[in-house]
Amino acid sequence: MKLAILCLTLALAFQPAFAKSPKHTNVASQAATAPSDDLIEQGSYVNKAGNTVHSPAHTKSGKAPEGATAKCGDGTFSFSQSHRGTCSHHGGVVAWL
Repeated sequence: MKLAILCLTLALAFQPAFAKSPKHTNVASQAATAPSDDLIEQGSYVNKAGNTVHSPAHTKSGKAPEGATAKCGDGTFSFSQSHRGTCSHHGGVVAWL
């Protein structure tokens, strides 16, 4: 019994470094969360895939900002990385970009 506890303790103490590494964030999600001078709102959320994504936002110019994937019914632009739920609280998708 003592040997089993010792082995378990050593196994936990010497876990490979990759087991403790932070979750990888892809470049696309980093670009989507970068602030833009044209965006009015600057919030973000974590999607189901674990990526941080810019929240739907209006633009000062009315033009689609870089990284936008859809235009919503309320005039905001979505940066969603999947179709499901895109613009669900913003009047639905008017156009996919």
